[in-house]
Amino acid sequence: MNQRVHIFPSIFPTPESETENRVICVAGIGDRKGFGCLATNKIPSLDLAFEKNQSFPFYIYDEDGTNRRENITDWALTEFQTHYQDDTITKWDIFHYNYGLLHHPAYREKYEANLKRDLPHIPFAKDFWGFAEAGARLADLHVNYESQPEYDQLKFIQNPDVPLNWRVEKMKLSKDKTSLIYNNFLTISNIPEKVFDYRLGTRSALEWIINQYCVKIDKRSGIVNDPNRADDPQYIVKLIGKVITVSLETVDIVEGLPDLDLG
Repeated sequence: MNQRVHIFPSIFPTPESETENRVICVAGIGDRKGFGCLATNKIPSLDLAFEKNQSFPFYIYDEDGTNRRENITDWALTEFQTHYQDDTITKWDIFHYNYGLLHHPAYREKYEANLKRDLPHIPFAKDFWGFAEAGARLADLHVNYESQPEYDQLKFIQNPDVPLNWRVEKMKLSKDKTSLIYNNFLTISNIPEKVFDYRLGTRSALEWIINQYCVKIDKRSGIVNDPNRADDPQYIVKLIGKVITVSLETVDIVEGLPDLDLG
């Protein structure tokens, strides 16, 4: 199935590890699509929504799932606690601080050139807890995106001349991006403009879903990649509503991040 699994057997060795572990994925060195980051509890692809994905897990394990240990060192914990003079800081707080900081627009702009040729360096911002708390909310939102409520302001326009059908072949946004042609039966309208401010690489999260969730046939093998689910025909249309919710909440959290005050 996979030619190279690299070190992922030490990150997600068992299904149980997915319930407790998380990784922060960032664009790798030489990425041409622009910096991006995403937290997940699944094995991500090398070319996620951005290129040359590099993953930083909270836990690592032996390949049989035993000997779990934290990937943030005791030294790093001491450095953070000493710098901020706060012994209540935990390693999970540091993990979430990193995730919040990596979303800061000023950080991405200030270090844009560095992020193209190097992995992120993490500075000590003035407001540790502001970033840590925002990062925790972002991580929970992104890891559990399928559990989020659907955006309730969407309008579903049904074509009366076509039988009810939830199947997707290839979705398409309208020119003004306020509507999504789901299929011949359904058009989804009233998509907020703000949705497209949450970007993963060169695409917004919603555009990434639209691009990925379509029927594709591999020319060489003839294998059909069909995202439609027989056991849940409305999965994709529900997912669109959830991704819109995630995008809007992400933008709100990012807009509320503390100033990038590096002293």
